[in-house]
Order: sequence, then C-alpha cells, then structure tokens
Amino acid sequence: MKNQKGPLYLFLAFTLAGTSVVSARFVSDSLGTFTIALISLFFALMFLIPISGKRLFTALLTLNAKEYLLMSVQALFGIFLFRMFLLKGLTRTSAGEAGILTGATPAITALLAVILLKEHLNYKKLLGIIGTVAGILLIQNVLGAGSGFTSGHFWGNMLVLCAAACESLFNTFSRFFALRSLSNNTQPVHPLVQTTIVSAFALILCLIPALFEHPVTRLSAIGTVEWLALIWYGVFVTALAFICWYGGINRSGALTAAAFSGMMPFTSTLLSVTVLGEKLDLQQWVGAALIVICMLLIGTDSAIDSRSGNLKTVQAGSSVD
Repeated sequence: MKNQKGPLYLFLAFTLAGTSVVSARFVSDSLGTFTIALISLFFALMFLIPISGKRLFTALLTLNAKEYLLMSVQALFGIFLFRMFLLKGLTRTSAGEAGILTGATPAITALLAVILLKEHLNYKKLLGIIGTVAGILLIQNVLGAGSGFTSGHFWGNMLVLCAAACESLFNTFSRFFALRSLSNNTQPVHPLVQTTIVSAFALILCLIPALFEHPVTRLSAIGTVEWLALIWYGVFVTALAFICWYGGINRSGALTAAAFSGMMPFTSTLLSVTVLGEKLDLQQWVGAALIVICMLLIGTDSAIDSRSGNLKTVQAGSSVD
C-alpha cells in the first residue's frame, strides 16, 4: 500500500491543480492578477495554519537557512510566477486552450529531471517529450494555414506555457528538496507544514504588486460566485493540492511526477468544456489527445524506472503518513 501512496497523492494533487484554470476564469476579468493570488493565498493560510498547529511552530524553529531558501524558491516558481503567467495568459486566451497547454509540464519536468537530477532518459521518454511539443503546436494551430490567431491570443498561449515551465521548475526543486533530506539522513518536512510555509512566502511576494491593482475597490464589486471561486482557489487548488503534492513527491521520482502532472490539462480541458461551455476544434482535440498519450508514455516508463528507488522514497515518506 505504501508504494501506491506516492502516485495516489500525485494524482489527487494535479487533479485539484487542474481546476485552477476554470476557477481563475471566474475572477480574471474582475480582479488583478496579484489580487487573485493574494486573496486565494489568504484563504489557504486561514485553512492551513489552524490545522498545522504545533508542527508548524516546531518546524519554524528547527529549519535552517538553506531549507528556508529552497522553500522560498518553490514559492517563487510554484505559486507566484505560475499564477502570474497563468492569470495574465487567461486574459488573452481561452480556459480550454490554457488547460491543454499546461500539458507541456510533463515534458518540461522530464527534461529538467534528466538535466538537473540526473534521472534516466530513454527512447520512451524522449518520444513523449517530442510528442508533447507536437501536441502544443497543434493546439496553437501553428500547423494550419490561416489559423486566425491574433497576436494577443498567441502571446496569451505563450504566457500559459511560461506557467507550465514554472510548474516544472517547482516540481524539480521540490524533488531536490526531498532528495536533500534523504542525503542528509533527515526526515522531510511534513507536507502540511511545507505547504503552509511555501504559501506564506508566496503571499509576501504577492502583497506589494497587489497594492497597485486597487484591491479593496475591486473586491467590493465582485459577487458570490467570484468569492466562492477565490475560496476554492485558496483551499482546494492551493492548500489541499500542495499537501497532496508534497506527500507524493517525498515518495516518487520527478519523472513519475512529470507523468501525473498531465492530469492538469486533462482536468482543465474537461471542466472548461463542461462548466464554461467552451469549444475546441478537431485539431486542438488531436493535440490534447497527443499530449495525454505522451503523458502515459512518460509515466509508464517512469513507473518502471522508479521501482529501484521506491524503498528510499517510501522510507522518506513514512514520516508524513
């Protein structure tokens, strides 16, 4: 059962994260980018701090400077920059396309895992990376003549791809943090505590930019649906998703995480079509299917490669059961 906890946590984490595109869409036209991030993080911390309790206080006293630095880097890429690029992109492109384009995350994470973490790359993973790039080109409609994409639409999609790259960097740094704990023979930080600290760092990063977006005036003008979207973004997309993420990455390799990150575009696309009523053309659906197939290709091979390291990652994860 312990061997299954890592993949299960990763599945839940990226499924919840995939709802970020749709929930953000409800407020992206009414509030500034950093205001959305700030308020959602506030709701996340209101949920996390009470349930962290003594664990949080103990961790704050025992963590060293390098650990705080690594968590601040995770906050920078995984929350601050990811949300900035995603929310800016959503003002110029559709939620459906944005959701699918986050499917670049598995391929980018796989590349970073090979380059930075020295994880093994073989022909299956290489094909998965190449196929993901091809899927992105199809979604962008670059291969079709007279696609009709405006410059703003194109750059909106590019911003979403930047968000995917930030998510991949976050995935890699998180795995590096877990491996560092293993190499130092120390227990990893509890997922609940790590989520709380990273969220607090991200809130601090968002605070000053949000002040320039007239947050009080704009927040007073939104309705119940927008407030519910912000609460969802904070509690589910941030708090619960990150708790599951840290529980999973402590037990799994970066390439396994790369595969499960494909749940983000799958969930986002499904919700954008069913909830928002958006439509994608055949070429874009083909691109989406290609990305999902490549996710499975990378994931199946990663699961095999990670078996030899499961004992170490399970031992690391046993402290957060």
